Amino acid sequence: MKRILITGGDGFLAKSFYEKLLGDYEIISCNRLLLDLNDSTAVLAYLKMGNFDVIIHTATYDAAPQYSLKDKNKVLENNLRMFFNIVRCDGYFGKLIYFGSGAEFNRKQWKPKMKESYFDQHVPVDQYGYSKYIMTKHALLNSNIVNLRLFGVFGEYDDWRYRFIPNACCYAVNELSINIHRNSRVDFLYIDDLVKVVQWAIDNKPKRSVYNVCSGEVFDSIELAKKIILISGKDLDFYVESEGQGEYSGDNSILLKEMINFECTPMEKSLASLFSWYEKNKQIIDVSQFHF
Repeated sequence: MKRILITGGDGFLAKSFYEKLLGDYEIISCNRLLLDLNDSTAVLAYLKMGNFDVIIHTATYDAAPQYSLKDKNKVLENNLRMFFNIVRCDGYFGKLIYFGSGAEFNRKQWKPKMKESYFDQHVPVDQYGYSKYIMTKHALLNSNIVNLRLFGVFGEYDDWRYRFIPNACCYAVNELSINIHRNSRVDFLYIDDLVKVVQWAIDNKPKRSVYNVCSGEVFDSIELAKKIILISGKDLDFYVESEGQGEYSGDNSILLKEMINFECTPMEKSLASLFSWYEKNKQIIDVSQFHF
């Protein structure tokens, strides 16, 4: 049984991977209290002792969300330090899987269905995108590093207070009109589908260092709100604060050529599953934290 370390243990991705992959692998999930990834000495000692076949690196320092209390001036430094503190120890683990972002393409130059080849046409100007850009530059030189580049991902452990799809589900569960801050067009991927891609990357030797990981379908926020309202079976409304700009999506054809018979869960089924989960776990939703 492969031995796997998941970093960023308190986060959405790490919680999801731990729950859904446990049993298929021996998994250790760690947060910053168990292992400070900014401490190069501690990381080296931990990885020497751990004997991990695969590291799934989900930890990230993202100060972009408006609710974040993180220092925006530390994004580049901390993201790169965590990443390279792991990478420098590559003699003590088998493979590193981490998660890039469409921000690598530079937000101001986004276009629909961005391909992997679009990388390096522009250099990101924001610290988060630039940190992911530098990581990809390194990954392209190392056959034991795989960047699963994400666009929009949603699932049960996502932050329902701010992330659109879980937020909309929680509004509907509480029979409230759905608030759309910005009507954006995004390629959203359900967490269960990302888990399948991660499992493929664990069990196989990918031919490339970087893959766009997305569903291949784009929905705007209004479309998704209507679907959630229909799933809820309630007479609800929605309102839009502002229109979005452009589209945030990737081309996943390279991934699909390697992952034989891989199909993403239909959006309606994904939304129904998520809505049902929030109905069953309604106690975690604090209505006072909604932004009306």
